[in-house]
Amino acid sequence: MSNRSEARKRAAQKAKELVSKMTVEERASQLRYDAPAIERLGVPTYNWWNEALHGVARAGVATSFPQAIGMGATFDVALLKKAGDVVATEGRAKYNAYSGEDDRDIYKGLTFWSPNVNIFRDPRWGRGHETYGEDPYLTSRLGVAYVEGLQGDGETLKSAACAKHFAVHSGPEAVRHEFDAKATKKDMAETYLPAFKACVQEAEVEAVMGAYNRTNGEPCCGSKTLMQDILRGQWGFEGHYVSDCWAIRDFHEHHMVTHSAEESAAMALKAGCDINCGVTYLHLLKALQDGLVTEEEITTAAERAFTTRYMLGLLDGSEYDDIPYEMVECDEHLKVAEQMTRESLVLLKNNGILPLGSDVGQTIGVIGPNANSRAALVGNYHGTSSRYITVLEGIQDKVGHNGRVLYSEGAHLFKDRVEGLAWKDDRISEALIVAKHSDVVVLCVGLDETLEGEEGDTGNSYASGDKSDLQLPQSQRDLMDAVLAVGKPVIVCLMAGSAIDLSAAQDKADAVIQLWYPGARGGKAVADVLFGEYSPSGKLPVTFYKTLEELPEFEDYSMSGRTYRYMKNEALYPFGYGLSYGDVVVEAADIADKQSGKREVVLQVQVKNRGNVATDDVIQVYVKDLESPYAVPNHSLCAFERVSLGAGESKTVTVTVSGDAFRAVNDDGEFVQDSGKYELFIGTGQPDARTKELTGKESVKVKVGPDVL
Repeated sequence: MSNRSEARKRAAQKAKELVSKMTVEERASQLRYDAPAIERLGVPTYNWWNEALHGVARAGVATSFPQAIGMGATFDVALLKKAGDVVATEGRAKYNAYSGEDDRDIYKGLTFWSPNVNIFRDPRWGRGHETYGEDPYLTSRLGVAYVEGLQGDGETLKSAACAKHFAVHSGPEAVRHEFDAKATKKDMAETYLPAFKACVQEAEVEAVMGAYNRTNGEPCCGSKTLMQDILRGQWGFEGHYVSDCWAIRDFHEHHMVTHSAEESAAMALKAGCDINCGVTYLHLLKALQDGLVTEEEITTAAERAFTTRYMLGLLDGSEYDDIPYEMVECDEHLKVAEQMTRESLVLLKNNGILPLGSDVGQTIGVIGPNANSRAALVGNYHGTSSRYITVLEGIQDKVGHNGRVLYSEGAHLFKDRVEGLAWKDDRISEALIVAKHSDVVVLCVGLDETLEGEEGDTGNSYASGDKSDLQLPQSQRDLMDAVLAVGKPVIVCLMAGSAIDLSAAQDKADAVIQLWYPGARGGKAVADVLFGEYSPSGKLPVTFYKTLEELPEFEDYSMSGRTYRYMKNEALYPFGYGLSYGDVVVEAADIADKQSGKREVVLQVQVKNRGNVATDDVIQVYVKDLESPYAVPNHSLCAFERVSLGAGESKTVTVTVSGDAFRAVNDDGEFVQDSGKYELFIGTGQPDARTKELTGKESVKVKVGPDVL
């Protein structure tokens, strides 16, 4: 048994003893997210609601990392864990300082409602950029790493992570309060549940948050199937369960599965929801009076809540109580964030223009509504930075006195003019002037949290934070067409958290880079990549589709036709794709060890950088089941390893493929191994025709048969 398990036993016993001293009214009060103090027992006020998707959020200054989708693009497990530790350290530093001032307000606790390990199954979903992408294996590896970083390795939790939103949740935002996401048992087990299971069983995540929607008829925050049968029953989850905010109210107001707040509170509590983000648990005592819940059920939830508080050392102290406020935004943490940004940037096209030279006297035109935008740096659920470095500022700092940087906003982010009384497209003429007077143009287009994000948080009222299509706003399409028509070399930089139709840029621009939302100081790292101080090495964690027409309806939760594993058509940019300034190839791969007991396959992969620039790259291993009728139609990511290679350097890298990769999921949601023939593809991208066309590289194929497994 792990040290954490022993610590949980002790914490649970302390919680049981403390809760036994409370009245039932006091116990019920502790199930609110804004739990009041119980002064006679020395229990201080505690607000459970805090956010940390990519840095401590919403409570003042904190180190700002790229949005989660950008961190997903790093394919860097070790760096995700390090980022989680940075966030936990700063969370502790802030908590220690705030509680010293007796400030126990919202967003100032140590229960972080992160990470979001939902699957980004449809590019229209506005909250997709909060996730690590469309692949359950990648999401599980990065989710586990971030949870481990947040919670630390000691007996005491450094902070408490929360895997959300359990379980089948990825839009549409507009109907999430009433929507029933219908998923087959196969899709549940194969796609929607693996990351949650990994966070629970491997990382021992302390909390799980339910989703707003129903899943197969049951509201997720009151689902016996999800919460009792799967989460606590099959997976052995021992932490606490929290509702999404005001989701329990939806039971009677929108889902119409109950008739009153008392019934909704009872449904959630009896299913196992311990903490209510919202106000419906204010009705628990009336539900108790009406016989809808028992005192024992209230007690169980309170004991789980206080077990977490004891696990954090909030009631009896911990080794983290002396972390000083000076750790917030310290140099060490800022360097981790900068490295994360560097690794997150994905080079989608390069005809040789990048990296830009350091030619003295060259003029660089920086154009676009996101070029000097702070909002486009941070995504949603962000904290405050003491300094912001936009892409324009990063380029200006890099060029210094060695050249000239011209700037034009070029267009409003989505309106047809910048100034309300001006003519339509009132900034395009300035953009054309800048382009004509420049040697090279950096065109920064995209979205920000006002256009894609959570329902209610965005200004995108027509789609509640979702996208209605894959297009840039018309104002930006007009700008891009005009700038590309000038005839100057153009580097298109997309700042967005999701797939956008970049076909015009792919056809006509000289280079295309996906920046995501790169963090508050992300402009510096972007400039480092543009000018060749660092070679881009990010890989797409999502598919960039050519058109929405190939996808099922947004409300259809079947995986058929979705993501790289199931899609039938060719992508504009495939999952796993990304270029670098180097030229990394997998030259050979061999099975080095056949651990038949675990059914693991250990590969020795020979990789070489044929280029003259040092670079990182990501070795990706995909498996294709050749016999099972339950296999995914294409292939699945089953292992990956980030490598660093000097110019001309070769390395042999060990990569282990788990035995789980050789199991298919049948129609009953059971993992079965009913095949004896597999192919492993090892390369720096997918083994698909489009990746080969874009990179000129093929994966190495290794056959795996029954003699291995």
